[in-house]
Amino acid sequence: MSATRLPGTPRLLRALNDRAALELLLERGPLTRARLGELTGLSKVTASQLVERLEERGLVTRVGEQAGGRGPNAQLYAVRPSSAHVVGVDVGPDRVVAACADITGAVIGRVEQSTRDTDDPVGVVHNAVVQAASSAQAQLSSVRRIVLGTPGLVDPHTGDITFAFNLPRWHSGLLAALRDDLHTPVVFENDVNLAAVAEAQSGAAQELADFVLVWVGAGVGLAIMLGGRLHHGSSGAAGEIGYLPVPGAPIPRDVSRRAKPAFQQLIGGDSVRAVAREHGYPDADAAEAVRAAVADGDGGGPLLDELARRLALGVASTCVVLDPPLVVLAGEVGQAGGAALADRVQQEVAAITLVRPRVVPTGLTEEPILRGALRTALDAVRDEVFGSTVG
Repeated sequence: MSATRLPGTPRLLRALNDRAALELLLERGPLTRARLGELTGLSKVTASQLVERLEERGLVTRVGEQAGGRGPNAQLYAVRPSSAHVVGVDVGPDRVVAACADITGAVIGRVEQSTRDTDDPVGVVHNAVVQAASSAQAQLSSVRRIVLGTPGLVDPHTGDITFAFNLPRWHSGLLAALRDDLHTPVVFENDVNLAAVAEAQSGAAQELADFVLVWVGAGVGLAIMLGGRLHHGSSGAAGEIGYLPVPGAPIPRDVSRRAKPAFQQLIGGDSVRAVAREHGYPDADAAEAVRAAVADGDGGGPLLDELARRLALGVASTCVVLDPPLVVLAGEVGQAGGAALADRVQQEVAAITLVRPRVVPTGLTEEPILRGALRTALDAVRDEVFGSTVG
């Protein structure tokens, strides 16, 4: 009985081979046609046709030659960086940082702006995106996606901001306004979630499909990664652990009044500073006090012990529900505490629950939210530009 030929199968296989070749060029750098054939398992003829196809689509370009044995030198090919660009934006209460990357992931433009003198979020984002693209010498029309990391809730159904405690002027309807203004796809994502994306890419959670990231800074938040995907919850509120009703702090009954929720009262930046003053660190901000306590060795132990006890209440509550193998401590305080704080939290969680996750400090030292925004944008744009299937 002869095999049935499925319509479109050769076209689909070509698309899959093209995508595999592009991923190899991104991962390994410039390659010859012959080497691409070896790595993809394609014949020399098929590999040559593939490269010609990608050149015609403007996705790869010749970047040099590789000297070999007899005969002419082999041409080297690489992904054409200018085939698409993305912009990532980290939005905070006082500043906006935007970076532009080409499709290879190279960051080629960056700007930072204060937001203290404006109440126009559309104007703030517009200026940051335009200036980031300009500093990268990229046309705004080549920017295929903009991802903004913001504190607060992002509605998973509409993609719009529904609540941002520290950004009262950021509101529902802003997403449409930005898309109309910039004429390109714009995506909002919670800032702590983006930090987890960066941690999975190049930080302490590499090669792990399941983990949680606890952000401890001015505020406290949680990102949940399950099966290699962010978990947002039905309303986008998954990870808002500042609202955990924990012992040791009063529990506000009306969150609409912008009162600080219980766990935020216990371990947010203001509370860390207050505890630090009680332990002999009167003049430092939260992260500086924790960093000083770590440097003091045994002398800083009591402060770290108290912070670990407080932090463990939220970590334990999360872990008895999700049972992740790894907890990453990030944010200014989490990073400052390093292994000294992480080890204490791990011991405290094991002492008060049946679960024993590994607790580690962040593996990233610079701009994790921005890095996560760029990675999220790049993943989407590569799917669009490279195309893993053909209709």
